[in-house]
Amino acid sequence: MPTTKKTPKVTPKKSVAKKVISKKTPKKAVKKSAKTTTPKKAAVKKATTKKNTKKAPEKKPLVFAPDHQSFWVANGEVLNSLLALRDALSAMEKEVYHYHVSKEHNDFASWVDAVLCDAKCAKDLAKAATPTKAKTVVVKRLKVYSV
Repeated sequence: MPTTKKTPKVTPKKSVAKKVISKKTPKKAVKKSAKTTTPKKAAVKKATTKKNTKKAPEKKPLVFAPDHQSFWVANGEVLNSLLALRDALSAMEKEVYHYHVSKEHNDFASWVDAVLCDAKCAKDLAKAATPTKAKTVVVKRLKVYSV
């Protein structure tokens, strides 16, 4: 018998769908990085806009007392404004200060309130026990005025 060669059966190949793997970063990682950077930028912008919107407060004109309402200090000095009071307190001796200031009265505070019309300064002066503390009160209050 003759031998016949068997031809191998050719089966058609099945097409296999290949998955394409992208090299992009996962969406979750992108979202996380976007969330962490966005609030920082927004916070910086808000902080800078607040600084730029501040306005300098308007300064009041300094009040000068007329001659007949000037303050006559026990040592002979005559005061007509907070500037003069500041300068006088710098060189004032404690005895002279305590002549005008005691627990019962404070001549400086009364004069500042009545003549110079500065109730805030007068209130703070009433609490000052020494010429140095009184000068500090006057210096702080002078920042409100245009000198």
